[in-house]
Amino acid sequence: MNRLFFRLVILVMLSISVAAFIVYFTINRLFGDPLENIARNQAAAQIFLLEQYVDQAPADGWLDRLNKVREVSDVRFDLIPISVARQQLSRSDREAFDRGEVVIDIANKSLLRRVDLTGDKYIGSDEEAIHAQNLPIDIKVALQMEALRYLIVALALLIPIGVWSRSHWHGLQVLMRVADKFGAGQLKVRVQMKPGDSIYPLAERINHMADRIETLLESQRGLLHSVSHEIRTPIARLEFAFELLHDMATGGAGDTLLQKRIGSMQDDLTELKSLVNELLGMARLDSDQPLRYETFDLTEALRSCANSLPPAAVSLDVSVPDGMGTYYGDCRLLMRATGNLLRNAQKYGNSKVALSAARKLGAVSITVDDDGPGIPEEEREKVFEPFYRLDRSRDRGTGGFGLGLSIAAKAVSLHGGSLKIDTSPLGGARFTITLPPA
Repeated sequence: MNRLFFRLVILVMLSISVAAFIVYFTINRLFGDPLENIARNQAAAQIFLLEQYVDQAPADGWLDRLNKVREVSDVRFDLIPISVARQQLSRSDREAFDRGEVVIDIANKSLLRRVDLTGDKYIGSDEEAIHAQNLPIDIKVALQMEALRYLIVALALLIPIGVWSRSHWHGLQVLMRVADKFGAGQLKVRVQMKPGDSIYPLAERINHMADRIETLLESQRGLLHSVSHEIRTPIARLEFAFELLHDMATGGAGDTLLQKRIGSMQDDLTELKSLVNELLGMARLDSDQPLRYETFDLTEALRSCANSLPPAAVSLDVSVPDGMGTYYGDCRLLMRATGNLLRNAQKYGNSKVALSAARKLGAVSITVDDDGPGIPEEEREKVFEPFYRLDRSRDRGTGGFGLGLSIAAKAVSLHGGSLKIDTSPLGGARFTITLPPA
């Protein structure tokens, strides 16, 4: 918000500067250089003496009057050849000089003008010019006045704009805080504004959008939770029926083919039961239930998580240093995330899986490496989506429902951490959990 307000101030100042340039350019094109007009006004007394006193003298008294002006004035009046005078002038000023006009040299605080065009003042006066120096010209004061004028205009614009935008700025800050809370999972939060507030219509639309999103998410969670719970009852009945059927097949004729089919159906039922448990776990993570925070020993928790893994064909290298200290969080949830990553590495690793951890400035880093095929960069964000599986995992050999990584990412996110995928030094995938200081 501060950046937005700062940009508004910069935009107004730039607009005023551009407007000042356009005004100066327009006046210069239509009425001449404003600075030259200011300088001409400051030298008006000397120009008046030259045009109304010296020039009005008779032909034989022109030089006498010019000398009298020299005696009483601080300005130095010299007669110089026209060729010398013309060398000091620009093209446009040279044309005005040739017409007999007074030409002001602001930088040198001087003026130039031909004595006359016909030589009537005295013999040879048509070949000379008057060069007046040390004129009382001070453009600095004029520029300061112009700058002050534009500064007052800028303040006159910025103050009303600032007062008018203050309510917008405050309202946008409220919207930003509500959006942050809503994005963090506080679905009940809403924007509280008065009908007279400037962005009240926008706040109302955001509230309607939040209501709709909350309703959809609650419906999804409720449906998922209800279906998962309801399906447990028929699963339990099927398990009981399969056990009876298996006993009958074993105690009867002992049909080997029938026993294999029953065993296959029991495996399918076990897989379905696991899926229901995973769905319930996802539903609990998406619910508004608070985490069960506790202080636990990191070294002990990580080593216990590694030891609880089922036996696998790949070797597991645990490099968790002693004395990592304690961490305040939901130990069960964090270890479940770590366990999901380890089991995923066991599935895809060829021969080796490594678990390592480190702690720096209170932040915790947990890394799981494997020497498997790895994960393509274009799919590293998608694998955290529920039910997303790489093509090579769509078989019974590797198993899985595409929920393990999603649960792990959600568990880490609830603690304010992050879960990233990189290429492992072992050649496969590297999953890194980063937890902020507790």
